[in-house]
Amino acid sequence: MPQSGIALIAHLMRRAGFGFSNDELETLAGKPYDQIVDDLVHPERFPELDEYSLRRYFLQLNNFDTVITWQGAWVYRMVNTQRPLEEKMTLFWHHVFATSVGKSEHGPSAVKQLETFRTNALGKYEEIIRALSQDPAMIFWLDNNENHLGEPNENWGRELLELFSMGVGNYTEDDIKQASRAFTGWTFTQPLPLDPYGRYTSEFLYEDKDHDYSEKEFLGEKGRFDGDDIIKIVAKQTATANFIARHLYNFFVADEPQVPAWNVTDPRDPEAVKSIAEYFIEVEGDMREVLRFILLSDFFKNSAGKRVKSPAELVAGIIKTSGTHRYPVPSMPALGAEVAVMGQNLMTPPTVEGWHYGHEWIDGGTLNNRVNFAVKHVSQAIDDGVFRIVDLIKKEADSMSAEDLVGRCLYYAGSLEVSEETRKSLVDSEPATGGINFAVDENPDERIKDIVRLIVSTVDYQFV
Repeated sequence: MPQSGIALIAHLMRRAGFGFSNDELETLAGKPYDQIVDDLVHPERFPELDEYSLRRYFLQLNNFDTVITWQGAWVYRMVNTQRPLEEKMTLFWHHVFATSVGKSEHGPSAVKQLETFRTNALGKYEEIIRALSQDPAMIFWLDNNENHLGEPNENWGRELLELFSMGVGNYTEDDIKQASRAFTGWTFTQPLPLDPYGRYTSEFLYEDKDHDYSEKEFLGEKGRFDGDDIIKIVAKQTATANFIARHLYNFFVADEPQVPAWNVTDPRDPEAVKSIAEYFIEVEGDMREVLRFILLSDFFKNSAGKRVKSPAELVAGIIKTSGTHRYPVPSMPALGAEVAVMGQNLMTPPTVEGWHYGHEWIDGGTLNNRVNFAVKHVSQAIDDGVFRIVDLIKKEADSMSAEDLVGRCLYYAGSLEVSEETRKSLVDSEPATGGINFAVDENPDERIKDIVRLIVSTVDYQFV
């Protein structure tokens, strides 16, 4: 369904960020769409999150091994950042370049990798890959610390081509071998043993004596390549542009089949994916410009409801609506656990493929968790965001029909679009029946809250 006006802005902020409060949407409504996009792709225009406040209230964050607290802090950042696209791209790269702390059991490296993604979120693809290839968490995750002169380990070389750049069918087994030889000697400093307050960090280490300096032939090119040369060659491949374009389409526009099927299944919208890939090549993988292209495109503007919300998107979005966790509170660390129980254990993706997006997010158990979380957070008395919704509706008129009441609840709960069937069910529901008269009706505030609870319980709310 084509979007325009406030609905389009709301759609943009759900996809390029994690939703919005009513006050934020009101501020954005006064800006042209193109200007909002320009601000999103330039996060440096806005202040960074005050991490000092987080560390002040949660001393555990000074110990990098408290991963569950860092998971919660990341969700808190999603909710409160003034740089929403930067944080959304951090989540995107974490999915594409999936690395789990479950293998290394080394919290500092996992946290440092997220900072690497955040720093390079909207940079050039080649730069992101280069930073990742020197990242201790990734090096350990894919065993490049075991990749030695004369005894190459092919794990990093294989996944670099299969899952991080070109995709299956666009390289040979020999290309994997040659790439692996080029990355010999790329390892990390061994972190010191535990100190009294947690583990020490690790840094990238290039072992010159362990590097294979001999000639290599990779993707049709010959030379005494090292890892940096391999990255440059990979970054300019059309197959890489196509692969990353499909990832971007899947993450920002509409659900695609899972990655292992991409070499045998056409994209949902081949022309859209092709246009992203062509622009990726034109701007030499500059993600800032690629994201601008996507967010300004008609296929993006017309894509509302074509993606199932990931658990992180759902949790952060409902918190934005409810108004909780605008400041650090004791329950903040539990936010990561809430995301995990819905199937997305942040910092611990299940495999090197990342998570399976789309309808695979939802089964009988996770749907129940998703609905219960949403309802709980719009029901708590401390949720000033819900009070704000009630207040805004009461200011609009002394009385409303059931249709108008539901319409205003949908609008203030996130400028939400629902099916005609869902809208009719909401209008016919008990709290909406007969409309509302704020002067004479009993408990009008609770009736509004009940409608909001019904809204976040709908099938439509699971989509973005």
